[in-house]
Amino acid sequence: MQSHSDIIIVGGGPVGATLALALADTPFSVQVLEAREDLSRAVYKRTLALSYGSRLILERLGIWAQLSDVTAINNIHISQRGGLGMSQLTATEENLPALGYVVDYGELDSALHAALSKSKASVVTGARVNSIRNSAGYAQVQVTQTDVPCSLTTRLAVVADGGAGQAQRVTQEYDQHALLATVTTELPHNGCAYERFTPEGPVALLPNQQGFALVWTGTPDRVAELLAMPEDEFLTALHTHFGDRVGQFLTVTGRTSFPLVLRYAQDTVASHQVLIGNAAQTLHPVAGQGFNLGLRDAWELAQAIRELGTNKEALGSRSMLQAFQSQRRTDTGSSIFFTDLLVRLFSNDHPILKHGRSLGLMALQYFPPARHMIARRMIFGARG
Repeated sequence: MQSHSDIIIVGGGPVGATLALALADTPFSVQVLEAREDLSRAVYKRTLALSYGSRLILERLGIWAQLSDVTAINNIHISQRGGLGMSQLTATEENLPALGYVVDYGELDSALHAALSKSKASVVTGARVNSIRNSAGYAQVQVTQTDVPCSLTTRLAVVADGGAGQAQRVTQEYDQHALLATVTTELPHNGCAYERFTPEGPVALLPNQQGFALVWTGTPDRVAELLAMPEDEFLTALHTHFGDRVGQFLTVTGRTSFPLVLRYAQDTVASHQVLIGNAAQTLHPVAGQGFNLGLRDAWELAQAIRELGTNKEALGSRSMLQAFQSQRRTDTGSSIFFTDLLVRLFSNDHPILKHGRSLGLMALQYFPPARHMIARRMIFGARG
């Protein structure tokens, strides 16, 4: 462990690793502090929905070609249960090879760490960050490794692990849990993802190899019931809830769940430190925006650092960090507003809102400029 680095990244997950790789050819020394003891061990298998914009970032880092477990999302079908109106976003209409992709989190994590091991960045495992404080022009990072505490200094501490930052956060509870699983269906997915809104919350089916990755949102009690159901009973309940668009549901594996909240830092920068990814904001999974927003955080922070050239005195300065925060504010703010609005607008059975939603989906389907605007913001963020 190095006692001083120009940049310390707290968290070696995909967002932190992306930042480290994007800085690999800069004159700044980079140290990544990761709480996991062994990065060669596979992480819990789960799926990620990556936008085409995130693919471009990973391609620039040489990571995309290393991924084999990839399923393209060519179309997104949007509807609401019990109401007329639907809309469909297509890659063809956007002149793109795909709107997004479903990838395996573990494979992405492994590919990023394999690339990191060949870079000049220093990666320290088993390192738990206890606090970050400003100290005379530097950030002082208090770390424990193998039960031994130590103090490190850096010009810029980047918190990318979701929990080590000191910022005050706004938290909104949704009183919803997300049930995750893998399902197979009677009909093939043909590269189509489904986002279906119900009064209990959205349910999404993402094409994943020969089946779908399922994200089913409901109240905590309902999700607990679904987790406890025998397989055949669960599949019947899912068919009743989702409908017939993919035929019968045949199998389900890997059921798990987690609570849903909106959590974001009111101020993502402080003296010589900055929050990115889930440390800065945790979003509802509707529309799959959170992880992609975190990758854009990492990429744009890397570009802001690269613009400094060799000027280490400016690294972590208040002017540099405030400029970065201002640059990210539109993308972050609109993503928070967009996902929160979708949840609040669609997670109810209000008759007036229900008819209004139907008209809105119909209008979206027959007004290509609106579809294009929504597709571009989902793929590339607010700045398109």
